[in-house]
Formats: sequence, C-alpha cells, structure tokens
Amino acid sequence: MDHPISLRIASLAFGGDAVARADDGRTVFVAGGCPGDLVTAQVTADHGRYLQARVVDILDPSPDRRTPPCPYFAECGGCQWQHVSHQAQVTAKRDAVTEALRRIADIPDPCVADVVTGGAAYGYRNKIELSAATDARGRLILGLAAAGSHRIVPIDACLLLPEKVRAYPKALGGALRYLSRGDGLGLRRVAVRCAENTGSVEVDLWAAPGPFPRGTGVRTLSSAVKFDSLTRVLTRGDGTSRDVAKVEVLSGHGYWRERLSGLEFRVSAPSFFQINSSVTELLSSLVVSELAADGSDRVLDLYAGVGTFTLPIADVAGEVVAIESAGAAVRDLRRNLDLAGLEAEVSPGDAARVLEDEEAFDLAVVDPPRSGLPEDVTNLLASLGPRRIVYVSCDPATLARDAGRLRSLGYTFVRATPVDLFPQTFHVEAVAVFDRDR
Repeated sequence: MDHPISLRIASLAFGGDAVARADDGRTVFVAGGCPGDLVTAQVTADHGRYLQARVVDILDPSPDRRTPPCPYFAECGGCQWQHVSHQAQVTAKRDAVTEALRRIADIPDPCVADVVTGGAAYGYRNKIELSAATDARGRLILGLAAAGSHRIVPIDACLLLPEKVRAYPKALGGALRYLSRGDGLGLRRVAVRCAENTGSVEVDLWAAPGPFPRGTGVRTLSSAVKFDSLTRVLTRGDGTSRDVAKVEVLSGHGYWRERLSGLEFRVSAPSFFQINSSVTELLSSLVVSELAADGSDRVLDLYAGVGTFTLPIADVAGEVVAIESAGAAVRDLRRNLDLAGLEAEVSPGDAARVLEDEEAFDLAVVDPPRSGLPEDVTNLLASLGPRRIVYVSCDPATLARDAGRLRSLGYTFVRATPVDLFPQTFHVEAVAVFDRDR
C-alpha cells in the first residue's frame, strides 16, 4: 500500500506499537498510535497476514493521548509510551499478561490481578546505561539507541532519571570527551546509578582493557559530576556481552548502596538490580506475601541475584537456599546477608547443575532472565516438589511458555499480578503463582 490509510487505533501491543484493523481485516501495528485515535498512517511493511505502519497525521486524538515531555521521544528508543496516559499504559500491560497466558499457555480465562503501581511516572530510574560512540568528527558521544536501530542518539538529559542526576549524560559526555582526546579510552558504555532511598551515586565506565589516565580521569570526572563511587569495568570480547574481566575501583566505595523496606543492599557494578526502587519494594512485598512461608519451610530462591528476595524471605522462612551463577552477584549477596544479620545458604553455579544435587523444597521463588526458565531447569524444579512456586517474570511470552511447561509437570496456575516497574515503556513485570496438584 503506497497511499496513506485511515485507521482507528484499538489498543496497544507488547513491544510498543499500537494496534488497528485495516479495511481488509488485517491487523496493523502502528508506531506512534494511541488507543482511541483516528489517524492517517503510512504502511511501512507488508508481512502478508499483518501490516506495519506509522502515524503521519492525527485526525481525531484520543482522550488518552498526551504530549510527550521528552525532546528525544520521537527518536530515542528508551521510551515507547510517553504519548499515552498512565491508565491506558496500565491497561495494556495487564492485557499483555492476560493474552500471553491465554494464547501461549492455553489457559482460557487466566486470573490476572490489577496492575501494582506506585512511585513517580518520571524520575523513577535508579540506573541508566549510556552507549559510547563517535560522531562524524570522531568525537566521543554518549547516548541511547534510536528506536529500531543501533544508531546512538546523543542526549543531554533523561527525564526518567532523578533530578539530581538528570543532566549527568551531558556532563559526563563533556568530561569524557576531554579525557579521550586522541584516545578513545576503549569506552563501550557508561552507567549512572542513583539510589532513591540512600542518595548513593555511582558512575561505572565499561571499557575494553587498556590504559586509563587514572589520576586525571578521577579529577576530571569528579569536577563534572558528584559521585560516591567511580569504577572502571573491563570487559572481554567485542563488548556486546557482559563478560567482565576485572573491576577497577577508581574512587570511593566500589559499590552502590540502596535500601528497600529497611534492608540495605550493596551492589557492585556488574550486578543486576531492579531499576525502580519504590516499586521494587512493592514487588518484594508481593513475592513474600504470595510465597506465604510459615517459618519452618525450606525455600529455594533461584536466580537470586544480590538478594532482593533472598533477604526478606530469610526473615520469614525456616531455611533458604539461594542459587546464583554470576560471581559478582554472589559476593554481593553474601555481603548483603551479613549486613542484614540474616542467614541463607548461598549456592553459586549454573542453576541446572546446582539443582541436580539439591533435596526437596517446600516453596520456591524463581526470577529468571528475560529468556525464562530453561526446560531442564523447569523439569528439575518440579522434581524437587515445592508445593508453591512464585515466578517473577519480565516477559509475558516466556512466562506463558513456562506456565504451560509447569502445568504439564503437575502444577496449577493460580494467578498473576502485573507490576508496573517501567512507566512510559511497554515493559511489565509479573508475579505468577503455581500450586502443586494434590
């Protein structure tokens, strides 16, 4: 279709686009649409069974349409839904979880609770990762990937960051350009972490191994921005993976500090931590509540990370076994347990290999990466017989796939609760509960 078409936008799709129906009945995924809009759209790709299009004119705007406050919104790929009201975003996220469970897990009428929300719509991110690249003049730039592209969009500020570090991208870019004159420093990305509850700020320079002007670098960066900790994370390979060879502490603690529900977490640069502290407190409380440990239960925490769930579970369970493969996270987890005065057995290593040597569990929490649970891990988990599995997911499709596998292994899907950790984006966390069939 070379000519523009008129479309009424019906909904939002997981992935960011809006959804409409063409006159011939085909589904159209529309970039820039908002539910309720009447738009003129240009078809950008014809995939036979469905079309892709982009909005070229808004004929009748939806009451849920908003003016995006970010000047980079149309170009940067970090946010997809700044032009959509919060309520419409939340509705779409619940629908995404429901539809995935219905379509992929074959659960006809899945019980999906209302979305858990809280905190701020902007300024909520406790971390941002800026890609490092060079412009046409060979100068270092820091920015975020453009929508649907690997091209880097230089940014001066990000509205999803707290006010105190919002303009760090511009300041760090200037300081690092000064340092890298005639030498790119091997930079691959720059991370900024800013804790909501402690005020702790860390800057992490991810780079290829090589020389670095340590004294000049610390002085230049500390004159540009304020931080408690400055590290240099050296990675192997071409930089696309996170294969960490070494972490150099250039200044300060060498870790970032955040506090959730009275528990302090110290997090090293390579370790993962949820990016929305206030909603992570709600997420953690939800997981502990759904787990319903009675004080004598033996609980598995699989993919434990730095202990976001391990610590609060250890406070209510009889015994906790935490399994984590990343070395930095294992060290952080042990330190965080010590800080809290809590006990858990920390088992480092690949999930499948560790589970092969484990005994039965009463309860289990799993928080896998976006790819979900490997099939062998799912089988081993079910063989250990926990009466309840609480599954924390960041991808509705892999959650639904694993829900189908767990159902085939003798577990009943009870309910899922979406959690809005990522306002202005299509991403959604979900906490799903599975009970062993009796």
